[in-house]
Amino acid sequence: MSAVSDRLPTFPWDKLEPYKKTATAHPDGIVDLSVGTPVDPVPDLVQQALVAAADSPGYPTVWGTPALRDAITGWVERRLGARGITHRHVLPIVGSKELVAWLPTQLGLGPGDRVAYPRLAYPTYEVGARLARAEYEVYDDPTELNPEGLKLLWLNSPSNPTGKVLSKSELTRIVAWAREHGVLIFSDECYLELGWDADPVSVLHPDVNGGSYDGLVAVHSLSKRSNLAGYRAAFLAGDPAVLGPLLEIRKHGGMMTPAPTQAAVVAALGDDTHVHEQRARYAARRKALREALEGHGFRIEHSEASLYLWATRGESCWDTVAHLAALGILVAPGDFYGEAGAQHVRVAFTATDERVEAAVKRLA
Repeated sequence: MSAVSDRLPTFPWDKLEPYKKTATAHPDGIVDLSVGTPVDPVPDLVQQALVAAADSPGYPTVWGTPALRDAITGWVERRLGARGITHRHVLPIVGSKELVAWLPTQLGLGPGDRVAYPRLAYPTYEVGARLARAEYEVYDDPTELNPEGLKLLWLNSPSNPTGKVLSKSELTRIVAWAREHGVLIFSDECYLELGWDADPVSVLHPDVNGGSYDGLVAVHSLSKRSNLAGYRAAFLAGDPAVLGPLLEIRKHGGMMTPAPTQAAVVAALGDDTHVHEQRARYAARRKALREALEGHGFRIEHSEASLYLWATRGESCWDTVAHLAALGILVAPGDFYGEAGAQHVRVAFTATDERVEAAVKRLA
């Protein structure tokens, strides 16, 4: 068996540890804007649903309860504008990162098969391809890829790390190209409810797909919209011909969302009020950090959606990381997300109001 180091890239966050120590040594403590992990409370109605389902001694099902599937189909139609969504069109998953990492393997991909993802992207797309020993490549425009042997095309809109949003016309063009060449699309839309300067659209919208879900699957998560990162709550929606075999594979693998989490997801997807309240918190933090960074000499690019500001001072991202760490602020270097990010940093606005205020003061 080959060593893990031969199969996988170095875990990027380990490289940030020295800078974290520097930032932590600040007299007023660290402001950690490097990882987009929620810090605000889980909504009360979600906590109550979890507690009410705590007495769950039996095994949950991989496909989830009928109530969970009802909640997912209802949300997909209400929020994404999809039509004709049934239980066969949805599948709960144990957090979206697990899905991204193991999808190529679960699809049966391997040597000779190709996986493509955006040039600036979440590192787990590459990890998933490497775990399956498939080939992988990046793109600026997926329709310029050679479709031969291309079995899986990842879209990510809104983007992590840049916050870039693909327009409805761009998505329509990409979907048409993928269908023409028989390429399966998985669209990572986990930040779709966090649009600021743009209104993100799903590949499941009929204006994009012409009313057909053939060859299309959207990935959604409750980690950001509902502060449920600790619950590992996410789901897929789209082509039943793809989700059916995935369901069978995941049954064999025991990939079950815990029963209390399933109940919590039902509550979360049935309520929009807490989402609007959380958006307002993030909007205020985003505005404060953006103004402070621009006042400090940064240029913000894209960032029209998601939980991040994609910032640059026109220097090595590691020089920027060191500069901010000296102020007690920790951010993510852009090259974590690909070579094209070598002069950018990703700044999360998921810290508390108090820590964001501290960062703003230091940048001033």
